[in-house]
Amino acid sequence: MKNFKLTIEYDGTAYHGWQIQKNGRTIQGEIEKALAVMTGNKVRLTGSGRTDAGVHAFAQAANFHCDTGITPEAFQKGLNSLLQDDIVIRSCEEADEKFHARYDAKSKTYHYRILNRPIPAAVSRQYAWFIRKKLDHEAMRSAIIHLIGTHDFKAFEGAGSPRAHTNRCVLNANLSEQDQGYLVFEIEANGFLRFMVRNIMGTLADTGTGRITPDDFKRILLSGDRGQAGVTAPPHGLFLMNVRY
Repeated sequence: MKNFKLTIEYDGTAYHGWQIQKNGRTIQGEIEKALAVMTGNKVRLTGSGRTDAGVHAFAQAANFHCDTGITPEAFQKGLNSLLQDDIVIRSCEEADEKFHARYDAKSKTYHYRILNRPIPAAVSRQYAWFIRKKLDHEAMRSAIIHLIGTHDFKAFEGAGSPRAHTNRCVLNANLSEQDQGYLVFEIEANGFLRFMVRNIMGTLADTGTGRITPDDFKRILLSGDRGQAGVTAPPHGLFLMNVRY
């Protein structure tokens, strides 16, 4: 029995998230169907974590066990020939038999993209949250500082999070400006609660518009009260960029 590790890139626009569901196409479900075609058996794929409907990934990690003579290179080529163009296996390698994509992950990095200018985009509208009102970048950066370190992130937790506790350690977080009015919020942590990045982003947007201050942002974080935080930012601006092992 061999253990294979996949690195997967996908556009989540047409999918109901990563995890298999009874109704609706998912990333995990599509890859498992392709693996069944290649191996002739039902193969269970384990991801580093869930991404929600509409969320994208450049480097989702997953693993599966299989008793096969198929090489990693053949798996990569075969899967890419069977999958739709919006899911790509960037790499496939044989891993240690004990490797687990979820439990062995040390940290994950997400990017959230905002388009902040007077007019929306046509071509890239599915990959950034359009906010017309000018955002105060420095106020947002002052709020972001409060995320660094180990905190109880219950105030930014979505309902139904599968977790034992709500403490997470944020290793890095920053906001960068790009061309054409795009902003990228980057956050790396040892784990994330359901909707955590999107709820943080919605609250940071409130900071950027002046609805709340950076000190208010800190107070909301410490309150543990989801009702005080901002809206859940839309999923299409969110990208899983890296999983570190």
